[in-house]
Amino acid sequence: MSSIVGLFLGIGIFFNLLGCIGLLRMPDVYNRLQAATKCVTLGTWSILFAHFLHFGFTASGIKALIGIPLLFLTSTVAAHSLARGSYIFGIKLWKKSVKDDYKGKVKVKK
Repeated sequence: MSSIVGLFLGIGIFFNLLGCIGLLRMPDVYNRLQAATKCVTLGTWSILFAHFLHFGFTASGIKALIGIPLLFLTSTVAAHSLARGSYIFGIKLWKKSVKDDYKGKVKVKK
């Protein structure tokens, strides 16, 4: 069991590391939000699941298990809200961005 816990912890740490690198390397706020959201949903999910596997059906393990769907729901909604708010506020996309789904559909404050 400890090898499975270590595997999930390793996967979680790997995804969180990639998310942190993405926050530093991505060119604009929209790409950074995407990197941060993937980091939270995949990395933190794996760490919480490893915590549950290690502690089992104790109070701590159940809280970790409850936290997994909460993370999936809240992190994606928060990232979408931040991206939409940034767009409405007028923060420009990266100059090499290929697609702008909000163009013409959302009023941009100037």
